[in-house]
Amino acid sequence: MTSELNPSTTWQSYEQVAEYLLNQIASEFGVGRVEGKQLVPGESGTEWEIDAKGVLEGGEGFVIIECRLYTKSRLNQEQVGGLAYRIKDTGATGGIIVSPLELQSGARRVAATENIQHIQLTAQSTITDYVLQFLNKIFVGFSLTAKASVTFEAEVIRAYGSKKSVQ
Repeated sequence: MTSELNPSTTWQSYEQVAEYLLNQIASEFGVGRVEGKQLVPGESGTEWEIDAKGVLEGGEGFVIIECRLYTKSRLNQEQVGGLAYRIKDTGATGGIIVSPLELQSGARRVAATENIQHIQLTAQSTITDYVLQFLNKIFVGFSLTAKASVTFEAEVIRAYGSKKSVQ
């Protein structure tokens, strides 16, 4: 997958930011912790590389987390259907799909039927500057850069007792 936005926002950094942020708000969707990219075995005899894994609170099960940095087209039912199959094949209890745009209508129907939550995360997100939307909640992070200047005054006393102010 390549970024459709700009070369400096890569899908790898998008996945890392999503993993980090989802770990920070894991309890919002019933997850105890979020683990990074890994291979998960399937009942079909294949292994699936997943972007992240949400381990449920208490360690009883997991959800598959997939990130898609698509900025020109919304995820369609086929793409969400692929995640639905990975959920079934691995025995996961559900899934989370992260993308900057809303899902297409067919994708929303598949997600609702297959216990897949959609999280919108802006394409330019970093771990400090982001907008993340999940159901009816919005999480926002931002950082500020400030410049400061310091002015000081000193008094120089010469050996002969004369004074001179310096700024």
